[in-house]
Amino acid sequence: MSKSSLLVSLLIFVAAAAHAKDAPKIPADLAARVHAYDDAQVKGDAAALRDLLADDYVLVNSRGHRQTKAELIADFVKPGFRLEPFTVEEPVELVWSDGAVMGGVATLRGVDDGQAFEVRLRFSDIWARRHGKWRVIYTQASREPT
Repeated sequence: MSKSSLLVSLLIFVAAAAHAKDAPKIPADLAARVHAYDDAQVKGDAAALRDLLADDYVLVNSRGHRQTKAELIADFVKPGFRLEPFTVEEPVELVWSDGAVMGGVATLRGVDDGQAFEVRLRFSDIWARRHGKWRVIYTQASREPT
């Protein structure tokens, strides 16, 4: 590697590190709630979902249908439904004083009514801090093109 190539590589590395250092951190209470939300979906934990979702929560699912908080919870806790743990790729993390967009891409696998499923979704969860707690107020999900 030439000295100029090494210098360019070092400058890129330093610039990237400085940018990461300056990037806003996700508040610890929001990060904990985001983790709890993912966990509650996998476990089908209705009580946790009721706490994590705002009463006026709206989901626009990957089929373009609108769902309420009660409908979403019913889907996650119905007999015959199981969601496997998932990893969020290409994370989107935008935070301001009382709101945030947390999203990315996830491959969801599980079983619904005895039928295995796998779907790759791009999603955005809109979070708002209400009465001292972060809650999901809106989710938009769309299928990733194949």
